Amino acid sequence: MLDEHPFPETATTCPYCGVGCGVLARPSADGQRAEVRGDAGHPSNYGRLCSKGSALGETLTHEERLLHPQIDGKRASWDGALDLIADRFRDAIDTQGPDSVAMYVSGQFLTEDYYVANKLMKGFVGTANIDTNSRLCMASTVVGHKRAFGTDTVPGCYDDLEEADLIVLVGSNLAWCHPVLYQRILAAREKRGTRLVVIDPRRTSTAEDADLHLPIRPGFDVRLFNALFHALATSQARDDRFVALHTSGLEAALEAIDTVSPSDLAAMTGISDKDLATFFGWFIAIDRTVTVFSQGVNQSSAGSDKVNAIINCHLVTGRIGKPGMGPFSITGQPNAMGGREVGGLANQLASHMDFEPDNVSRIGRFWNAPNMATRPGLKAVDLFNAVADGKIKALWIMATNPVVSLPNADKVRRALDVCPFVVVSDVVSSADTVAYAHVALPATGWGEKTGTVTNSERRISRQRSFLKPPGECRHDWQAICAVAQRLGYSGFDFASPADIYREYAALSGFENNDQRDFDIGTHGNISDRDYDALSPFQWPLPAATSPAGKLEGRSHRFFADGKFYTPDRKAHFIATPFRPAQSQPSDNLPFILNTGRIRDHWHTMTRTGKSARLSAHIAEPFLEVHPDDAKAIGVEPACLVEARNAYGIARLRALVTDRVSKGTVFAPMHWTNRFSAKACIDALVAPNTDPASGQPESKHSTVALRPLKIDWQAFAVLTEEPDAETLKPFAYWALARTDKGWRLEVAGIGDMITALRTIVREPDALALSTGAGREAIASFAGKTLTGFVIGTEGAPVEADRSWLAGLIGTDLQSDVRIGLLAGRPPIGASCGRIVCSCMGVGSQTILDAIEDGAASVSAVGAATGAGTNCGSCKSEIASLLKVSLETVNISEHVAAE
Repeated sequence: MLDEHPFPETATTCPYCGVGCGVLARPSADGQRAEVRGDAGHPSNYGRLCSKGSALGETLTHEERLLHPQIDGKRASWDGALDLIADRFRDAIDTQGPDSVAMYVSGQFLTEDYYVANKLMKGFVGTANIDTNSRLCMASTVVGHKRAFGTDTVPGCYDDLEEADLIVLVGSNLAWCHPVLYQRILAAREKRGTRLVVIDPRRTSTAEDADLHLPIRPGFDVRLFNALFHALATSQARDDRFVALHTSGLEAALEAIDTVSPSDLAAMTGISDKDLATFFGWFIAIDRTVTVFSQGVNQSSAGSDKVNAIINCHLVTGRIGKPGMGPFSITGQPNAMGGREVGGLANQLASHMDFEPDNVSRIGRFWNAPNMATRPGLKAVDLFNAVADGKIKALWIMATNPVVSLPNADKVRRALDVCPFVVVSDVVSSADTVAYAHVALPATGWGEKTGTVTNSERRISRQRSFLKPPGECRHDWQAICAVAQRLGYSGFDFASPADIYREYAALSGFENNDQRDFDIGTHGNISDRDYDALSPFQWPLPAATSPAGKLEGRSHRFFADGKFYTPDRKAHFIATPFRPAQSQPSDNLPFILNTGRIRDHWHTMTRTGKSARLSAHIAEPFLEVHPDDAKAIGVEPACLVEARNAYGIARLRALVTDRVSKGTVFAPMHWTNRFSAKACIDALVAPNTDPASGQPESKHSTVALRPLKIDWQAFAVLTEEPDAETLKPFAYWALARTDKGWRLEVAGIGDMITALRTIVREPDALALSTGAGREAIASFAGKTLTGFVIGTEGAPVEADRSWLAGLIGTDLQSDVRIGLLAGRPPIGASCGRIVCSCMGVGSQTILDAIEDGAASVSAVGAATGAGTNCGSCKSEIASLLKVSLETVNISEHVAAE
């Protein structure tokens, strides 16, 4: 039967996290939406997508797109913009030297973009001042791998998670941040009874499912894993044969450990003696153990030591390179791994080489490079410090938003403000960093560009274009090559991503002879046709194997043979003496600030902020505070709170919860000036970095808290987005999209009625005063609701926000208008707060299903669809079940009495 759709499906790869899910996409006729579904044939996800992946088709609109080059904010031609970039870079290089220019790129680059950027800077400009936002993601893992293995090798694969009997998750809220992979773990646990340990200061959705949750005191991971390492080395789990044949440095690593008693360890880490004994006992007894770690390990001033402390535990037991065993780093970005393969970090060269003279010579000869960099460049935090100090005269920022995502973010803004020449390549004009660009270049986005990405298990997949680029958007690699050619450099005449892929594949095999782990040399002569049809494959793929995208005669796990890439070909134990975090609580800054992701948003929301359903689950920035701390500082549940330190301030909604421990707070990293007022949490993150990796300590800054002083709060729904002048006077606001408009949380000082009238401006609007300082205003165009705001003096607004958001832009009957002005729906009209974004299922719908007899998460899923796609909402469904069942039990007890 013929396909009835006018457009075929395209097999591509999701642009979000490092899981690397396969996606099948079919564009709409206008090229601004797409039908998306998981690719059942892709070995990373087998058809599953998370809430963000499922909503990809909603993020493709041309709204807010940067469509044309701009010079000083005015439309320009591509030739004019590229000529200016080349002239300013050439002038800086000629007068100040090559280290006076820099690039800051992104783990959302495709590998081909990454490759030409690094070739330009390190091979031809002659500086290694090119770093990537992946420095904020997994640089500590790179150091840990290189110190232990001799190269940046992820030993295992996703299959190991399904073959393990014990999985230890460290600093990873996998249920929310990598939900498709997490569901693979839960499915495997159902079959084989895998035990799950979660080590995290917060009780996250992942911790809710754990057999054992270890709520470690922030900053004490090294202390914990050193103690485990010592216990393993003196237990029956120690693999003496593996240690003797394939490792070195064990005794020195053990001697560096400051051993403490079990009770002292418990006191230091905040974990009970009993739970520590259980964890150590399981790790000793269970051979098939995988330790999965992510940002909670990496984003630390001791991140590299945390990685090596974990690796030490696997080396001493020989649990590496075998099914169901090994240390496993899960990356946060879609192509952090691809960047590592082509030298994306300032301290790397391409193909997993570094700045040793032999490597510099090898790459220089391969590229025929006239001016190879011979030493590492500036890492991200140092790079922007150099911008602030006037040492960097020309900076090109591509596919990232550093004025929001870097630590001490307000300093980054000030640095760009004084930089003589800033180029920004981006997809959207509303990204905060674009405002600082002397030249802004319109880049292609997901669905428009084509190339390769590598996921957390070393699997290279194709991203393929299925949309025509709008306006004058061009691919990043094209812009880089055009500037390189204007600078007079040869070797940048690539005609397609396939050309670039062939060259970097050939480089990976050049003078390799199994001396380097990264090798896809067999693709050095891949045809355009085979590149277009390339199936997902795990490297290595050396020239001796076939180009079919499968490993032939080579394990997809590394180190099964005990051969590593150090000079002695042995794995190295690394001494990891405990070092406390650089920022420590004080009387003035008593709280430890932890930052991270939430379930439905991504980075700085330039993509997910376009989707109404991704904003429905959590629509405003928040700060988790322990109830005892909230009481001590006068913070009421759902009130507004201001966090501050020497670096900046942030204003957020207080979420009072025992999910965080006393003395710690948590805030998401996503909100920017585009969607909120003063909610950029990285403005408070201290610029402390790991001395080995340069990775910022995003999990351990210190802050003071106080209730935000306001006179009134309000909630509004509007068909039109409020302009900046309307929002500017308010002390707090947070904006999110709805299906037909916008929703707004707002608070301020002064007369509430006057403020509400600036939000809903129509002179004939309906108004209702309900007394006790509560006011509501609604405006209509005929029967269509165009604006509604409800405000209260002091306290947070009590209103059914999901119901109200669903009414904006719709026709309302007169009986609904009465409930509207009260902020409350008629009985049965509301689905409640959105819990399952994939299926659009709210809390009330779930509670109704429970009342009708659904007594398990699976039963709720069968009745409502909630939790049946990516499963990342299952812990919330379980919480609703628990509360509902407890209420029933209490009611039955009271009735019996």
